[in-house]
Amino acid sequence: MNADWLEKLSQRAKRGRLREAAPASRVGVVTDSAAALPENWAASASVTDLVRVVSMPVMIGDQIYGEGTDRMIGALALALAQGSDVRTSRPSPGQFEAAYAELAAAGCSSVVSLHLSGELSGTVDAARLAARSASIPVTVIDTASVAMGLGFAVAAAAETARDGGSAELVADAARVAAASASILFYVPSLDQLRRGGRISAAAGWFGTLFAVKPILVVRGGKIVPLERVRSAPRALLRLTELVQQDITARSGRVRVAVHHFGNEGEAERLAGTITEVSPGWS
Repeated sequence: MNADWLEKLSQRAKRGRLREAAPASRVGVVTDSAAALPENWAASASVTDLVRVVSMPVMIGDQIYGEGTDRMIGALALALAQGSDVRTSRPSPGQFEAAYAELAAAGCSSVVSLHLSGELSGTVDAARLAARSASIPVTVIDTASVAMGLGFAVAAAAETARDGGSAELVADAARVAAASASILFYVPSLDQLRRGGRISAAAGWFGTLFAVKPILVVRGGKIVPLERVRSAPRALLRLTELVQQDITARSGRVRVAVHHFGNEGEAERLAGTITEVSPGWS
């Protein structure tokens, strides 16, 4: 064997080892704070380095707060009690640009960006604007959902990304999770939803005039009335029945989230009731 051939063989072997040692591409996941993900979820799910949450501005009177902050929670509770004007606004495209850049710097080769329904907020439009100038490919998805309907989609995407899934697989996992989620809720008053344009003026005035406690649902990305109930206790009871029916209609283990604002004890009781009547949920 001549020395030149041996040198070429050695160089090929080195290149082969380098290719084998190259890390797999990583997919980052971006969402907005409307996902209402539990505190420390990212750390417990071992996806901290792959997920970024962009905070949505909350306008209370003439003050702007970051969603989920202690200052916002206190101010929001007071504003709701006083009937003051409360609105959310979409994050700026620059906030999403920063999140995409941060994931790119952390070694991600692409991003899947998941957001609350475009029927409820312009957040997804801000993400699309930011995606155009990102240094890595960004897939922006309108989940047509909100709260943990969006949150479960984020969790599915992050878990798929953590396990080495491609951007296409990550996006598909998010879409399936969002499409399969059901969101049911009730609020003591429809006034804030009417003021914010989340429900029609007619529905808002009807609820206020007749003092009904409507059970609401998210369908097609919009908040629509499902049933009208006369009292808060009856609304909670009916909400529990509807959730139980939904769980029973599904196969396998079901994941359920109970949201609340300022009434944690009531939320825990509701979760306990659901556990008793539907032991197959987690």
